[in-house]
Amino acid sequence: MRILVTGGLGYIGSHTSIHLLYRGHQVEVIDNLSNSSPVVWQRIQEISGEEVVFHEVDLMDPKRLDAVLARGFDAVMHFAGLKAVGESVEQPLKYYRQNVVTTLNLLDAMASHGVRCLVFSSSATVYGEDGASPLTEELPTSATNAYGWTKVFIEQILRDLTVADPDWRIASLRYFNPVGAHSSGLIGEDPRGTPNNLVPYISQVAVGRREHLTVHGADYDTPDGTGVRDYIHVEDLAAGHSAALRRLQETSQPFSVWNLGTGAGVSVLEMVEAFRAVSGHPVPVVIGPRRPGDLAVVYASADKALDELGWSARHGLRRMVEDSWRWQRSNPQGYSSVAG
Repeated sequence: MRILVTGGLGYIGSHTSIHLLYRGHQVEVIDNLSNSSPVVWQRIQEISGEEVVFHEVDLMDPKRLDAVLARGFDAVMHFAGLKAVGESVEQPLKYYRQNVVTTLNLLDAMASHGVRCLVFSSSATVYGEDGASPLTEELPTSATNAYGWTKVFIEQILRDLTVADPDWRIASLRYFNPVGAHSSGLIGEDPRGTPNNLVPYISQVAVGRREHLTVHGADYDTPDGTGVRDYIHVEDLAAGHSAALRRLQETSQPFSVWNLGTGAGVSVLEMVEAFRAVSGHPVPVVIGPRRPGDLAVVYASADKALDELGWSARHGLRRMVEDSWRWQRSNPQGYSSVAG
């Protein structure tokens, strides 16, 4: 298949692009480089041995987006968007514009060129605070911040679109906590500024870029008092996208939703200990107060993905940490280590 990947130089988009190339698909990438690096484009091609066309295009530009879709594609994988929860609370309009409006632009361009197969990057944030783990796809959706609401709203837009035009085939994949890196160590998670997620923060502490990790709350009702989350290796996540794409070619269902997670939880301190063991470096920890809205335990039910996609996560905690550490050790300053 000929596949367009939006946000294809980002963390998840780049790993998925490589997975698609391994499976023999043709891949073209759109990215505006607002939170990524052109080094990733070079490394995708280095790892895969395949040529990848890169379009430096912002999805806020409908004319340039339309020109890309005019090149002809069988499917789109849509990763482009902003994802920092805290920033979304401070700048909600920015998030609604960059996530929702850009998706509308993409859907318009796809429809204009007869492309009606889409895999959308959603999030477990759509479950809000009310669901008890394991979280199943049948739970009602809600959100506690603007980022989460953009995912809820986009899912509703996609449902409405498939009701109006049942020829569409759309999958919404609700991720839990992607971690890890490509086994080559050439691509990985490289957040700009202070990391919002646990694993890149621990990695930067272990490699010496940051002094310590602040753990937000150690008095939860969990085995060690720290929050428990469902971490999934990014390469497993990429395989889930491929499985969803295959399913869309076979199903008569216009809109489908699947969780992508391991179905098990890992605590903050368990992740810290795993990094200490793998890296051989200290990871100093400071215990801070809880953050408003944080839950004690969040993990997926992954049964539906197994039943309908034949997909399940293969990599355990040690592999996640080993690959994260290999990436960070090889690229201590992220892509800026080589960008110059």
